[in-house]
Amino acid sequence: MLDAVGYDSLDDLVRDTVPAAIRYSGRLELPDATPESDLLAELAEIAGENEVRRSYLGMGYSDTVTPGVILRNVMENPGWYTQYTPYQAEISQGRLEALLNFQTMVMDLTGLEIANASLLDEATATAEAMHLAHQDARGGADTFFVSEGCHPQTIEVVRTRAWPLDVEVVVGDPATFELHDGVFGVVLPYPATDGSVLDYRGFAARAREQGATVIACADLLSLALLTPPGEWGADVAVGSTQRFGVPLGFGGPHAAYMAAAERYKRKMPGRIIGVSVDADGKRALRMALQTREQHIRRERATSNICTAQVLLAIMAGAYAVYHGPDGLRAMAERIRRLTGLLGAGLERLGHEILTEVAFDTLRVRPAGEDGATGVLDACETAGINLRDFGDGTLGISLDETTGPDEVDELLACFHGGEPAPFTTEELDGSVEASELPGFARRTSDFLTHEVFHEHRSETEMLRYLHRLEVKDLSLNTSMIPLGSCTMKLNATSEMEAVTWPEFGRLHPFAPVDQAGGYRRIFRDLEAWLPAITGFDACSLQPNSGAQGEYAGLLTIKAFHADRGESRRNVCLVPSSAHGTNPASAVMAGMKVVVVKSDEEGSIDLDDLRAKAEKYADALAAIMVTYPSTHGVFEEGIVEVCEIVHEHGGRVYLDGANLNAQVGLARPGDYGADVCHINLHKTFAIPHGGGGPGMGPICCTDELAPFLPGHPLAEVGGERGISAVSAAPWGSASILLISWAYIKLLGAEGCRRASEVAILNANYMAARLQDHFDILYRGDSGQVAHEFIVDLRPLRKSTGITEEDVAKRLMDYGFHAPTVSFPVAGTLMIEPTESESRAELDRFCDALVSIRAEIQQIEMGIADPDDNALKNAPHTAEMVTADDWEHAYSRRHAAFPSPASRLSKYWPPVRRVDNAYGDRNLICSCLPTEAYAEAGVD
Repeated sequence: MLDAVGYDSLDDLVRDTVPAAIRYSGRLELPDATPESDLLAELAEIAGENEVRRSYLGMGYSDTVTPGVILRNVMENPGWYTQYTPYQAEISQGRLEALLNFQTMVMDLTGLEIANASLLDEATATAEAMHLAHQDARGGADTFFVSEGCHPQTIEVVRTRAWPLDVEVVVGDPATFELHDGVFGVVLPYPATDGSVLDYRGFAARAREQGATVIACADLLSLALLTPPGEWGADVAVGSTQRFGVPLGFGGPHAAYMAAAERYKRKMPGRIIGVSVDADGKRALRMALQTREQHIRRERATSNICTAQVLLAIMAGAYAVYHGPDGLRAMAERIRRLTGLLGAGLERLGHEILTEVAFDTLRVRPAGEDGATGVLDACETAGINLRDFGDGTLGISLDETTGPDEVDELLACFHGGEPAPFTTEELDGSVEASELPGFARRTSDFLTHEVFHEHRSETEMLRYLHRLEVKDLSLNTSMIPLGSCTMKLNATSEMEAVTWPEFGRLHPFAPVDQAGGYRRIFRDLEAWLPAITGFDACSLQPNSGAQGEYAGLLTIKAFHADRGESRRNVCLVPSSAHGTNPASAVMAGMKVVVVKSDEEGSIDLDDLRAKAEKYADALAAIMVTYPSTHGVFEEGIVEVCEIVHEHGGRVYLDGANLNAQVGLARPGDYGADVCHINLHKTFAIPHGGGGPGMGPICCTDELAPFLPGHPLAEVGGERGISAVSAAPWGSASILLISWAYIKLLGAEGCRRASEVAILNANYMAARLQDHFDILYRGDSGQVAHEFIVDLRPLRKSTGITEEDVAKRLMDYGFHAPTVSFPVAGTLMIEPTESESRAELDRFCDALVSIRAEIQQIEMGIADPDDNALKNAPHTAEMVTADDWEHAYSRRHAAFPSPASRLSKYWPPVRRVDNAYGDRNLICSCLPTEAYAEAGVD
């Protein structure tokens, strides 16, 4: 490989690729590499430091049972967890169908007309709903009402989001709050954090009359019994699907949901999966309304599409498919019945129940001289966690895992630690079940589609999940060479501990002294990540890369405000930046000013200097991706940082391309002030079809005091911004993966990974340069860890587009590289360090073969309209049909390379009609007969 790129050693290649001014010559302060067997033994020891108690803390988190068929075949299956975001719909039909199930589940349970394909967590989903309502506001309304019955972390995250938007958040009681014209939205918890199920019909009607958007924060399982929010007046419903089979994991990852009335469909954040058709008019799925995405809206964006938890949404949807409506209803009834029996038992013992109408949660005022303190002492002895409201009352939330024996244990804690004079079983025979009041009783059906009725046995569920899996192309099929997205190995040993109960069953608000194992993981990462990046401090709270961008910008904003410079609100963003960058800047209340790129794809330093001078009094920050999105180590990065600092701004570094720098260059050393780290890119957390992710931020001592805090844990800086995520340490359970990645590789291995990523990219560029134009290179003639192939000249000469090449690659068994970003008409290729030379060659051979197919068009041998590229991808049904009217052969269509004949991946649908799906938006499952009536299979 070195021969191909013209170097004698890897050191020489790296020396010429990474600018001398930023090259790091030290040894990273990381542990030595650990063998896999030793790593797993150490993780078992760390797991033992967590104390998994029975937690009845609630607050939006519940223990749950993940059905084994879903745990083994989705959560622990690389066919699901190594998928990429389904931008290439033809090879994503399995996960798209699973997400359509998720959307249908959400729409049915909430009684609303449209749903998205997941958000990050309940708190940030509520904040997204506030944005939605703010867009819809009339007459400059700027007040947002949040019921005091919402969970504390939800109130906190809403306040965080409101701050940069100059929105006034009022927290109060809906029964006494006076609505007025300045209120653009209201949030109503259903049930409330103390368990109360309240009648909001009158308040919701008055709010809507005033022009306010009514948002329900709803527990999804409760809606199997309770009146859906859409039926009592809510415009939007948000919440978590965690209790649908997704482990607690000390905070995540979990999939939030958002459902809304249809009029909001073009304003909803995140992704919406829609039903469309392919080139043959057959049913096909895709991400709908993609023009809303941040890559297009950029500085006009009001949200960020990179805010999804796809793998967890798939699990939650599969949970509903497996249990069906009858199973969910029975589960909800059982939980509510046990809650009622617990309340009856507590009242018999003399305690006061404050929750009048409950689903799964009770607020209790314990009787007796010791009151709540005595109960908590008994709980400590019994290994039980209850919620302490701090005013002499306690909260108890039951869940799917609770049975009569657990209720007996709870009653004993309220009886001086001794068994109550009656059992739950005895109560069950003597206490009548209370009916829900009319306003709260669900009468409408839900989950009526056949998919929620056909998979009751494990055998059928197993086969259904497998049918979906094989429709998709994942890393267990072939490399996914996506520039800027770093689809790399997610090693089995790195993944293993995530599903261990010692990590999975810990409640995020359990006392921290019960989370010794997690604290050890946090301490290590909070030391290792700054060592890798050259910074001084770290926050693990942001639970996606987009959240990391947002949190990093808010720390800069808070820093300026602390210095009396709140006027600084301009964010410079290079024209080549990830689309998430301007979207995040807008969300942080900043004005985006675009900086030009020069002919080599680097930041135009003259334009940067001119704009830094022009906005000197208002300059807050610049957002820089390094190496650049064009796949180049820009020589001028130090000068970029100096120019911004000279004019009072701070440098935010997008860590998406950190995998080309680990051990080679450190952002903190060459001038950056804060960066986020995509742990799902550089540090091996799998993409899971578009989530989970983690986006910790590292920063200088100067910004460290402003790192995000949390109302329920001691995290962040002494003057920290308020919480950006629902859980204090974000999606804590998947931090185990990145911890294991660093431990396995050690300091030398982490550096080696960066070097090999650079070698692989340069090797591929060298193999392809005689067939395609390579758009950008560094001063030494090398690319970084990714590179751009320019297809625009071929489009001019043949009409073949980058999309045609992307679809044709599917016939060769490959996912396309990044299409038309950052330059329209191009492919951006990133091999990562994980791929073997054989796989790199197989992909290069496919592109070279496609170039030969294009040459056939140039020479007039192949028809410019009817050829293998324009008709790609080719399905098994197409090439085995009785009729074949194309000039090229069936064999050439389906088996264009020796590798494809050896192992064939069949795209399940032909090219999807994007425009049809947007014109006819359907985002829920349709019954089979609907397709038949439409002439669609």
